[in-house]
Amino acid sequence: MRLEGIHHITAITGDARKNVEFYVGTLGLRLVKKTVNQDDPTVYHLFYGDERGDPGMDLTFFEYPGAVQGRAGAGSAHTIGWRVGSDSTLDFWEQRLAKEGFETAREDGGLTFRDPEGLRHLLTVYSGDQPALSAIAPDIPAEHALQGFDGVRVYAADPQRSAAMLEEVLGFKQGEPGEWQVGGDLRSSYYEYDPAPDAPAIQGAGSVHHVAFATYPEDQDRWQKHMTTAHAHATPVIDRFYFKSIYFREPSGVLFELATMGPGFTADEPLEELGQNLSLPPDFEHLRERLAGVLTPLPDPRGERSGV
Repeated sequence: MRLEGIHHITAITGDARKNVEFYVGTLGLRLVKKTVNQDDPTVYHLFYGDERGDPGMDLTFFEYPGAVQGRAGAGSAHTIGWRVGSDSTLDFWEQRLAKEGFETAREDGGLTFRDPEGLRHLLTVYSGDQPALSAIAPDIPAEHALQGFDGVRVYAADPQRSAAMLEEVLGFKQGEPGEWQVGGDLRSSYYEYDPAPDAPAIQGAGSVHHVAFATYPEDQDRWQKHMTTAHAHATPVIDRFYFKSIYFREPSGVLFELATMGPGFTADEPLEELGQNLSLPPDFEHLRERLAGVLTPLPDPRGERSGV
């Protein structure tokens, strides 16, 4: 069994409308699923990604309206890494983000910036042979579109505590101290540690909730037994309708999910309509009328219609 890099990364927003405006309007991602948090269906779970909603580019958000500002600390991810195609693309994003009022910096080998709620992103030129994942946006040239996740950086007080689980249980490969790679036949991702700040983490707007890694559907039961045998305190396999999941914390405190590559987001709506309407898995369909009066009204991300 091998993990196929990052499946998705889930964060928290306090303002779904501004969240859509930034990730679709500014970054050019596609809103591929507008659904609810299955553990708290009164709040959104929004998924952004490439045109098909492929694993490897799904950045997702739970909306807790008015959530306090979050803060990354020990046991949490602080930077989401994205692939881009060239140095000229870094120039493009530096200019585009500046024009829209976002500060950028050339550091960590790429271009860094923060979203409106403080979530940090890093764009890095990718020169490998894995295919790009990208969305279509009318004002972003195809060659400058984001190309999927490159990896994630996390804070840890003692990253060595995690080494045995990452290498021996999950199959990560270690590079320099604190730097890991995880991948299979399709995609790979980095997972890297930085020294934790003194201030503790606060879960809130602009903070990462968990990091999910991709598994093959036929392996999910084996992964659950494998993690249980490794004393990782893993949950049972949970059916999220669009994929099946297992959750546990790695020893540094970061919440991990192992999520299957499928059935996928076209399980309940056609590809061309992804993200336009509120999608509810069958077990939540009875809540539709109630949720229409609770969830934040959103504009259609591609400008064709508005409303929930």
